Amino acid sequence: VQLVESGGGLVQPGGSLRLSCAAFGFTFSRYAMNWYRQAPGKERELVAAISSVGVVTNYADSVKGRFTISRDNAKNTVTLQMNSLKPEDTAVYYCHAYRVLGGYQYDYWGQGAQVTVSS
Repeated sequence: VQLVESGGGLVQPGGSLRLSCAAFGFTFSRYAMNWYRQAPGKERELVAAISSVGVVTNYADSVKGRFTISRDNAKNTVTLQMNSLKPEDTAVYYCHAYRVLGGYQYDYWGQGAQVTVSS
């Protein structure tokens, strides 16, 4: 099982970045997918979530209207489009797969992608 993030980097305030996460080794279409982030000295927080078939999405208040989560179950990928980036969006962003089956929780994490918003 593997989640591989890509697309992080350095961007100026007001700019855009697109994070992608490719999934390997599990039935991607049966898992809800989330993007978390963790800034230095802060707890990891949930940024965006999407249901297994992509019908339902949720966002943290801090990113609503600026970030969009989407998925392609045919390609086993989930993306996070980030627009109007702010310095406070600087963090390591993690892809997370989640499923509850038969009373058990199954979840997997990517290695993280650094996003730095700075002029």
